[in-house]
Amino acid sequence: MAVLLLGTLDTKGAEAAYLRDRLRAAGVPVAVADAGIIGPPAFPPDITREQLFAAAGARFDDFRALGDRGKAVATAADGAAKLAAKLHRDGKLTGVLGLGGSAGTTIGTAAMRALPVGVPKLMVSTLASGDMRPYVGTRDVMTLYSVVDIAGLNRISRLVLDNAAAAMAGMVRAGFPLTPSPLGGEGGGGGYLPHRSDPHPNPPPSQGEGTRDKPVVTATMFGVTTPCVEAARKAVEAAGFEVLTFHATGAGGRTMEGLIRDGLVSGVLDLTTTELADELAGGIMAAGPDRLTAAAIAGVPQVISVGALDMVNFGPPDTVPAKYKDRRFYRHNPMVTLMRTTPEENDRIGKDIAEKACAARGPTAILLPLRGVSAIDVEGGPFWWPEADAALFQSIRNWVYGVELVEVDAHINSPEFAAAAAAKLLALMNRA
Repeated sequence: MAVLLLGTLDTKGAEAAYLRDRLRAAGVPVAVADAGIIGPPAFPPDITREQLFAAAGARFDDFRALGDRGKAVATAADGAAKLAAKLHRDGKLTGVLGLGGSAGTTIGTAAMRALPVGVPKLMVSTLASGDMRPYVGTRDVMTLYSVVDIAGLNRISRLVLDNAAAAMAGMVRAGFPLTPSPLGGEGGGGGYLPHRSDPHPNPPPSQGEGTRDKPVVTATMFGVTTPCVEAARKAVEAAGFEVLTFHATGAGGRTMEGLIRDGLVSGVLDLTTTELADELAGGIMAAGPDRLTAAAIAGVPQVISVGALDMVNFGPPDTVPAKYKDRRFYRHNPMVTLMRTTPEENDRIGKDIAEKACAARGPTAILLPLRGVSAIDVEGGPFWWPEADAALFQSIRNWVYGVELVEVDAHINSPEFAAAAAAKLLALMNRA
């Protein structure tokens, strides 16, 4: 019997490995299931994505060729639910632990809702400080807010993941007898649970030690801006900074701004300002009217961009306000419906960005990716609307003054744009 650890090993591989190792150190057998759909897994899982999709009666290669991320997430969630139910029926599952953003939370909690009450269920999620009703349903699903985005190991994410592993170990110890045998493959790690007086025998070395004295940079990210932010994060970290990434879900933006106000941040890579669109149009991931003001007031160097401002976030389709019935939509996953912003809305958002940037007391630059602002705002993509993007860019040009404006003839997720954003922030911090 083992804990089923669900994660997208292409984008959350380091975090999943950290949780796996913490559980093993506590003597908890664990099997890792890969729900990734973008790139190769960071390490070999016990249950592959192909097996996960097969549990839903589908072929992963078919979805990779189709390129529809929303359908792929829905199918992975179905497969995870059926896999977890079967493992439980076969007496091979003691609990489910998941981690992720909106896609990972959709997949992980689908598996949890397929299990009876009493089976330990814990979801580490960037969404956990918001409305979790669609994810929890009627099951005893525990959620743990990740505080920072699940995008690299740092001083905050390690603490959260340590607590997640300890909580799962405690629940498993209380409710189920364990055997030394894993589900198979490389997962598991034999041994019974330790006594309560010795909860962490031979703990693995903490990854990322030595970062406590590094200056902190914060960054904002969405699934549709992940390639950009990940590349920029690595460049900034290589320059000697620790980067805390926040999922731009409303709570993520508010949390980041709070850390800035607390004086804990040396620079801000605010590449994903999508929360401004939700604030304007009534989406569910608004961060309030003060979003994009903390760094300006504190004088912290910042690079601002327009990531994911092509979208407003709602829940399932039936939660979209009736007044928007004729708009352009994209089903990101079963729990998230995206609505394309219009030229008129983008004109207002651009003015908001410019005015807040112009009020900054510290070094500030705005970077514009002229060939698209998200993974689905590409030529041929569901949110490709050059006129809407042009309205956003022109509004910023019209209203900005006294702030450096850099236009990059590239898509936001291109290596060129990520490199430009990282280089600009490093230059601003050196100037401060």
